[in-house]
Amino acid sequence: MRRTRTRASFGAHLVAVVLILGTVLPFLWMLVSSFKTPSELNGVDKRLLPSGLFLGNYTKLLDTNFLTYFGNSVIVAAATTIVALLLAILAGYGFARFTFIGNRGMLLVVVAAQMFPAVMLAIPLFITVKNLGLLDSLVGLVVVYVSFALPFCIWLMRNYFLAVPVETEEAALIDGCTRFRALWRVVLPPALPGVMAAAVFTIIQVWEEFLYANTFIDTDSKRTLSVGLNSLIGEFTTDWGRLLAAGVLVMIPVLLIFGYLQRYVTQIAGGGVKG
Repeated sequence: MRRTRTRASFGAHLVAVVLILGTVLPFLWMLVSSFKTPSELNGVDKRLLPSGLFLGNYTKLLDTNFLTYFGNSVIVAAATTIVALLLAILAGYGFARFTFIGNRGMLLVVVAAQMFPAVMLAIPLFITVKNLGLLDSLVGLVVVYVSFALPFCIWLMRNYFLAVPVETEEAALIDGCTRFRALWRVVLPPALPGVMAAAVFTIIQVWEEFLYANTFIDTDSKRTLSVGLNSLIGEFTTDWGRLLAAGVLVMIPVLLIFGYLQRYVTQIAGGGVKG
């Protein structure tokens, strides 16, 4: 039995190591290759590691509109996350605490909205944004992304609010708190892991999204990173060093955010699956 358990443990650790390497190695290759010279990247001077810390790829990248694309992505991601979280907290609290006609049906619709492929919603959303006069604007893109992220955030927040005992909220109401104040002072703090998990989900989805950003934005100065970096790929030739440098810089904010909030995300199984 002990040998069997040891073999099983060794096999599980081996599989985990292989999966981790398969995930990490592409990023390490991208990071290392971003410091290679053009001759090293094109195979003229074949090297596994760069001969030195070549920063030419990064300087060439900064000569493009990369910083503009980066700033647009930050604005859109931040605005989408803030709006989506505020709406999801209020809607999730309503679903968790109040019983009304169609409660279950509306919640089912919210969950089902996540199942539609993004490409199916592109045309209806395009017509809606056009009628609102928000085409080719970051505001219009935020509206689209909020509609995309909101269903999952509502479902997640509703389940976290269900895990908060009703008695604590009732005690706050008896002590004179308004419903809104009880939500922010009593109910929301225990549900903070859900808020952070929803924030991480929204930021990652917005940061890497390409279809809607490419559909609703035409002006180069308003493009986000996903669309802007795609424009760096030439029809016949591509500066791979510049593109690798861009990939590294795009990856850093996501890693920092996820690294900071990952302790909250790991709690999603504890509070996000109830109900």
